[in-house]
Amino acid sequence: MYSMTPGSGPSAISTIPLLTSRQRAEVNLWLDQLATSSHWHGQLPVLLLERCWLRLSAVRVEELARRLPPDSSWDAPELVHYRQLVERGHSPLAAEQLCWLEYGTEACRQAQLRLWGAQELGNQGWTLESYLRLLRDYRRRFETGEMGQLPLLVLARRDEGRKGSVHELVWLGRGEGDAMRHTCP
Repeated sequence: MYSMTPGSGPSAISTIPLLTSRQRAEVNLWLDQLATSSHWHGQLPVLLLERCWLRLSAVRVEELARRLPPDSSWDAPELVHYRQLVERGHSPLAAEQLCWLEYGTEACRQAQLRLWGAQELGNQGWTLESYLRLLRDYRRRFETGEMGQLPLLVLARRDEGRKGSVHELVWLGRGEGDAMRHTCP
C-alpha cells in the first residue's frame, strides 16, 4: 500500500487488505472489465474500501473526484504565488502584501481560510496531487500494457482524520487480498 502524503510519492508499504470471498468475486468482475478495455477511458473502475464497514465499492474514473473530492486548497493560485515569492527571497510579509496587490485581499483571505479549514479537518492525504498521480499511474499502466491490477483506495477512518491517518492506495490484482474468514466470536 502506498500512503498518499502531499508532495511525495509512495512513502509506506504494508500488506494488501484482506477481502471477503464476495468482495474477491466482485474484484474479479472488475478485473474482467479492465481486461476487456482496449483503451484508457473514464468508465474504468477505481475501487474504494471503507475499512470501518468492510464496504467495497467501485466508482468510475470520471466520477472519482465527485465521490472523493481531493483537497486542492494548497494549490490555490494566491498561495502558490505566495510560496514562489518567499522562495525567491521575499519576506513572508512582503510576499503577502504583493499577493494582496495582485489578487486582492479578500481572495487571499479566502484562500487562507480554505487552507486552514482543510488542515483542521484533515484531508487524509487525498490532495489534488495524489488524485492526479493516481490518474497518471492508471493511464501509464494502460499505455505500457500493465493492465492486470486495479487501483484500490483504502479509505482512512473518519475518526482518525485529525490524527494524520491517510487513505492508502493499493494496486490489486487477481488472487491478492485472499478472502478473509468470519472473525466474530
